[in-house]
Amino acid sequence: MDYFRLLPEGCISEIISFTSPKDAATSSAISRGFKSAAESDVVWGKFLPSDYQHIISRSNSLLVSPSKKELYFSLCDSPILTDGGKLPSVMSDQ
Repeated sequence: MDYFRLLPEGCISEIISFTSPKDAATSSAISRGFKSAAESDVVWGKFLPSDYQHIISRSNSLLVSPSKKELYFSLCDSPILTDGGKLPSVMSDQ
């Protein structure tokens, strides 16, 4: 029996948020329920620095991402410069 189907999506999201970004991304292939849970802002918000909004506000770049998952990968692919280019802020795989 698939016991994960009995869990609410929020519970699955919370569990996935304790894994790594790579595990979260690959877990979406398990089932539709996991895909929805693995793509939630609850999961990807845990992989962003706690002060990510402050970091972005100090950026010279305009970052618009509809989801925290997209923001995470955007920051991984293109680190931003803050404070006029004096302090780089980079994301790394966790």
